[in-house]
Amino acid sequence: MRMTDMKENVLYVRMLGGFSVQWNGKLIAGGSKANNSQFAYLLQILIHNRDKGVTRDRLEELLFEDRDMSNIHHALQSVIYNTKKKLEQAGLPPVNYIEQRKGVFFWTGEIPLVEDAARFEELYRKAESAEDENERIALYLDACHWYSGEFLPMQAAVIWAAHEARRYREMFCDCVEKAALLLRLRQDFFQMEELGVYASKVDPLADWEPVTMEALASMGRYDEARKLYEDTVDYYFNEQGLRPSKKLMEQFERLGEEMMHCYDVLDHIQEELSGRNDDRPGGFFCTYPVFQGIYRMVERMLERGGQSVYLMLCTVVDSKGNPIRSGPMLEELSKRMGDAIRRTIRRSDALTQYGKGQYLVLLVNTTRENCVIIQKRINDRFIIGRQRSSIQYYVNSMFWEPSAAQQEKKEKRP
Repeated sequence: MRMTDMKENVLYVRMLGGFSVQWNGKLIAGGSKANNSQFAYLLQILIHNRDKGVTRDRLEELLFEDRDMSNIHHALQSVIYNTKKKLEQAGLPPVNYIEQRKGVFFWTGEIPLVEDAARFEELYRKAESAEDENERIALYLDACHWYSGEFLPMQAAVIWAAHEARRYREMFCDCVEKAALLLRLRQDFFQMEELGVYASKVDPLADWEPVTMEALASMGRYDEARKLYEDTVDYYFNEQGLRPSKKLMEQFERLGEEMMHCYDVLDHIQEELSGRNDDRPGGFFCTYPVFQGIYRMVERMLERGGQSVYLMLCTVVDSKGNPIRSGPMLEELSKRMGDAIRRTIRRSDALTQYGKGQYLVLLVNTTRENCVIIQKRINDRFIIGRQRSSIQYYVNSMFWEPSAAQQEKKEKRP
């Protein structure tokens, strides 16, 4: 919540990325206090809906859901009474905090209040209607920094809160995309980098890393951009079991096209490219995009024939042969399977993690019979004692058959 200059006698309410209510530096609700109490929940409902208010029936429905109560009206009045008492004990001015007008409950307008979600939306709307470009950029960036995470994440199962969370997130995504576009057009890549880093932090797994990568590459910081890409792919694979998005891979390809090195001689370039100093035994472990590049290169080489190459997919399965997609043991099993594969295959072979519990292996210059032998050796390294889990293998040949046109072209060559 962007409230670095909190003023006295103003109620500051955080709804994005968590919930808290502060008055003159004192935490009244949320934070380390119970977020699921009726006191906190009543404040969330009334403060967020302070403009239109909440009807009695709706408030009772939200607070008590389907509980069987003999006198639900009395229960509501009791919660409101206790809330008012707590607020006064916390040091707030002695006013009527919760007003009732014609069957509709309102949060008082007598106490100055700042709610981060409302402030975020206000800045976003102003940016949308601003005509001056400088003002529009400033408003978009200011709005972005007021968004500090999902709206009331502890209430994700509540319909009204989930609806608002989706609405605010869509607004934030639009805000980031439009701010990034404006910064790109004016070539303000420093602020663009900061925007990408912030967006990735508050809205993880939402593919904001390409914004940062583009900014870094545009400033000539290619090594940092590549490192960010590798770290992101590694995090997506190892932590979430996700493959890099198309957007991220396209940005990486653009990065490769834009990279410019200082003038150098071939021997130095070749030394930089070489992995001869990597004397570790076993196959070459690489990220998925690198593996994809190797696969496509081998595919082209096979057009000239002379080699037998196989692609193998290894999947961790349970005792019934079903893929293990989640659970406390998946990460450990996946890591152990990857290590068993790498130590078994040759240095000329390549492997990559395709997702949680899955690896792809490129076996160069081998046979179908040898693939079976390799699988047995992997199993010997992977299976320990009476372990129930095992590895399921699928193998496809990369044998290339030329089309009729390509065959005719090949035959015409001198």
